[in-house]
Amino acid sequence: FCRHRLQIKNPERKIVLNILFFLTPKDEVNYIYDTDTLRQVIEKMDAHRFSSVPIINEATGYYCGTLTEGDLLPEHYDLSLKRAEDIPISKVPRLRDYLPVRADSDIEDLLSAATSQNFVPVTDDSGAFIGIVTRKDLMQFLAKRYHQTEAEFNPQTGKRSTAAVKTLSYAGMQSH
Repeated sequence: FCRHRLQIKNPERKIVLNILFFLTPKDEVNYIYDTDTLRQVIEKMDAHRFSSVPIINEATGYYCGTLTEGDLLPEHYDLSLKRAEDIPISKVPRLRDYLPVRADSDIEDLLSAATSQNFVPVTDDSGAFIGIVTRKDLMQFLAKRYHQTEAEFNPQTGKRSTAAVKTLSYAGMQSH
């Protein structure tokens, strides 16, 4: 049994959630390398309208941190794009990094990190970046689960039917 699965402590409906269920894999994520220049990063963030982006070590694939728009504010850098070509992004001070979670972490760790981050970087057990989980995806899943629960609730008995419990246990995982 994997450590990254969580048994929700509700005897009426046991749902096993896995962080990887929510993962947007690395090959679908826009990220930057620690060897990119400030100019490359500014152009990429502007073109894609990113407010934050993960930084990956080009040699190892490890997650290094997160660069945000706030790290690039004009009061920090008063320079031309030409001069920005000479500044490696690794030399740019960051205000804060998004905390990553390992793929084998508990779902509570993911939810805790997502409360203060737009996305949560996910690493494997060696620290290599494997993707992200967005707060938006988590919220959409929880909203869907909430609406399904409300629709199946019987106010006269105060419970859900056994069929509804089985439906809820698998509905969210099949449609995501």
